[in-house]
Amino acid sequence: MSFSGPFEDRLAIRELLDVYSDAVCRNNAEEWGACWAEDSSWSLPDYPEFPDVIGRKAIVDMWVGAMAQYPGVIFVSTPGHIVVNGDTAEVRCYTSEVFDDKNGRTTRDRGYYEDECVKIDGSWVFKKRVFKKIHREEPK
Repeated sequence: MSFSGPFEDRLAIRELLDVYSDAVCRNNAEEWGACWAEDSSWSLPDYPEFPDVIGRKAIVDMWVGAMAQYPGVIFVSTPGHIVVNGDTAEVRCYTSEVFDDKNGRTTRDRGYYEDECVKIDGSWVFKKRVFKKIHREEPK
């Protein structure tokens, strides 16, 4: 089943996805960083220019550096799978991202995250995120 486990936990995980997306759109590193566990990992295997990163501080530092190249970003995510098992959850969400670089060129990126989330002190955060590209439209 694509959605299972306590409704309250599934809603909280959906809100985690929404907070993450909103923080990307507003380029808010503090709120974005709060979505990650201290010992989390982030992987973007389809983008070799971004190596796998371990640890919240390293993840946020990489993100801040990357976001400096893109002054305008719209990031939307839609959950396709949330399965809660106690204080852990498997999540899949589909993403659509449109961003302008410093030269005003627009890129459109669509893909999905396979996530592992954990509940720490009553709050859900990302333990592991792996992004896979479905489609990318580069500027011409």
